[in-house]
Amino acid sequence: MEAPLAHSEPGRLTPTASESSAQQATPQAVLLFVDDEPSILSALRRLFRPLGHKILLAESGAAALQILEQESVDLVLSDMRMPGMDGAQLLQAVRERWPEVARLLLTGYADIGSTIAAINQGEIQRYIAKPWDDQELLLAVREGLERRRLRQENQRLLALTQDQNEQLQAANTLLEDLNEQLESSNIQLSNSNLELERRVKERTAELEQSNASLAAANLQMEQTNEKLQQANALLEENFAMSISVFSALLELRDGSVSGHGHKVAALAQRLAEQLKLGAIEKVDIYNAGLLHEIGKIGLPDGLMNKTVSLMTGAEFERYKRHPLQAQAALMPLGRLHQTALIIRSQHERVDGHGFPDGLSGYEVPLGSQIINLASTFESLLAGRLAEKEYSVQEAGALIAETAQQHYAPELIEAFNAILPDLIAENDAVIELDSQSLKPGMVLARPLLSPQGSTLLPAGFRFTAQLLAQVQKLEARDRVALRYFVKMDKPTKKPGSAPAADGRAPRPQHA
Repeated sequence: MEAPLAHSEPGRLTPTASESSAQQATPQAVLLFVDDEPSILSALRRLFRPLGHKILLAESGAAALQILEQESVDLVLSDMRMPGMDGAQLLQAVRERWPEVARLLLTGYADIGSTIAAINQGEIQRYIAKPWDDQELLLAVREGLERRRLRQENQRLLALTQDQNEQLQAANTLLEDLNEQLESSNIQLSNSNLELERRVKERTAELEQSNASLAAANLQMEQTNEKLQQANALLEENFAMSISVFSALLELRDGSVSGHGHKVAALAQRLAEQLKLGAIEKVDIYNAGLLHEIGKIGLPDGLMNKTVSLMTGAEFERYKRHPLQAQAALMPLGRLHQTALIIRSQHERVDGHGFPDGLSGYEVPLGSQIINLASTFESLLAGRLAEKEYSVQEAGALIAETAQQHYAPELIEAFNAILPDLIAENDAVIELDSQSLKPGMVLARPLLSPQGSTLLPAGFRFTAQLLAQVQKLEARDRVALRYFVKMDKPTKKPGSAPAADGRAPRPQHA
């Protein structure tokens, strides 16, 4: 080498912090420095090491070529004057074998002729005169790497463009083939459409004829369904009427209180609604209220109306069989299967002391508990369990005394919820004879015949014509019917007298 290395700023071999930060923006590259003087190579390594590049060093052109054969190099910076192969020869060899590698030359002022030859033969991108300026050298290397990156990107884009052009050409060829096929298919489709249109017209005519027939059939089916619905409604009405008749026949046999079954059924239905039971379950409970005493038909006359507390042991054992006899009588009627099960367990108690099966707790069907409570309540009001008729308040208090032994908590809660309404409704009802009735008065309870059958339903409003008819009926049959009508303003009824011993009897839970 012709002269010792010199620097524009003595002692400064690395860039400043700001320069280093700016220069490190260049992506990491592989740099090959070639010089026969180790001190020059060391100086170059110190200068470029902070930039994060991979630095390779060679002390001769032959050593540099050997490194290039083994490593992927981005830039070669070679001194011009070296023994053996000089810088111009080395960079010419690099251009021939690795043309994509950036090539820079370090040269002295005395080598201007050789430098021109190197530029022409090696196609170097730039030469740097010695002694070099660090910043100029750093900038030259960065520009060389950037030119290499741009060439590579250009080659990549050219290759991509060529590949896309080939793909586009193939796609165009395919599109031309598809167009030919499409034209052929369109001709076939046009012919097919004509044939399809002909078939559609034929099929449409057939469908129109079928639709007319179907419409006539649908009309006939609708008429048939309407008749079936009417027949089913009539059947349901007759079935409900049959149950009501059974209840009335039982009361004729009983001879005690007319309308007891209907009253129990109505109260049971209110309790079921308060408990938010299902529609089917409410129907089963209502029917059970109407028929809950049907098993008593087989009891002797002397036992029919006898209070449970006054029965002998043998009489009570026979009495206890009436729920089983009721179930046996109703089981053949499939519609009343669940009703029969409710009636069977109507005398069971949650404390386990009931009959006929000794069920306890939630083993006792809720519907059976409802029937027991409703029957006990109505029996207290009618005087069936004692020698007096209790008021609604008194009956509610008597039931509350033993409620926890007989009923589930939710049923007790439901009864307590509707009890105020029962009291208010009872206070707003007055019993009149037919001569005291006025047109416009409304029945608060069903009007019952002496035999217990319903003559007029609750809620019926009297007219002058109807009043004349019931008065004529009473005169003809020599009977006095009981009319319970709603009062315009509730009037408090006088309380009933206490029992003979001064204490109210405990309910027998009929």
